[in-house]
Amino acid sequence: MGAVRRGWRVLLPLLLVTQVLPAVVLSVLTLGVDPTARWEVSTAQDPAALPENFFQDMVTVLLVSIGGSVLIGLVQCVGWAAGTWVMARQAAGQPADLGSALRYGLRRALGLWGWTLLMGVIIGLGICFCVLPGIYLAFALSLAGPVYLFERQNPIGRAFGIFHQRFGMVLGRVALVAGIAIVGGAVFGAVQGALTAPFGTDPLGAPGTAVGVVAVLAVTGLLALPLQVVPLVGLVVTYAEQRAHEGPVNSAGLVAELG
Repeated sequence: MGAVRRGWRVLLPLLLVTQVLPAVVLSVLTLGVDPTARWEVSTAQDPAALPENFFQDMVTVLLVSIGGSVLIGLVQCVGWAAGTWVMARQAAGQPADLGSALRYGLRRALGLWGWTLLMGVIIGLGICFCVLPGIYLAFALSLAGPVYLFERQNPIGRAFGIFHQRFGMVLGRVALVAGIAIVGGAVFGAVQGALTAPFGTDPLGAPGTAVGVVAVLAVTGLLALPLQVVPLVGLVVTYAEQRAHEGPVNSAGLVAELG
């Protein structure tokens, strides 16, 4: 709560630019290539048959959704690095403005993005093995981002070490963060789905419906902005707390580690 009170004036616009806006753009692009309306027309005469251009459409959807998520992940990493810098400096009583935060985030984003992609692959492989290993890996690797930003070496092994050294403590904190993010995301997702449903299966097909859908996505994304603060603040503070359990540490020292 202290981090939120100190930093919300910087964190909210920062996360708006690096988290919410990219997510809205990806949602619009995904709707733009959604083949559902064409498929309904194509299968009207023979519902058992595959729609025309089924495989080409599926490849397009996968390329846009997966490729877009990967690229947007780079922008999101700018926000995560910048937000971490803001919280650490403010905790040490040092100034932290939006422009400086973004410049720091740009310097650190590429490395953080690479480790994030690797963690995504590891967690994805875990999910393939009956889901539970993937959930365990997601929790065990939850602090790898802060580890990379502050220590810049062996974030995966170090995150595993922190997680298992104080298993109950870290699990409880990460579960609280994950629970808030998941429940809040589900609520806003349901609201967004209910508001976009009246626009039909081809909402971007006409200018009037396209404007309405984009407006709904933008407004619901803006309303969900405070949820973006929860995982950022929760995981960084949890990491700092674990460092304090390992030995003497203070905010000024953590700021110096960020570089």
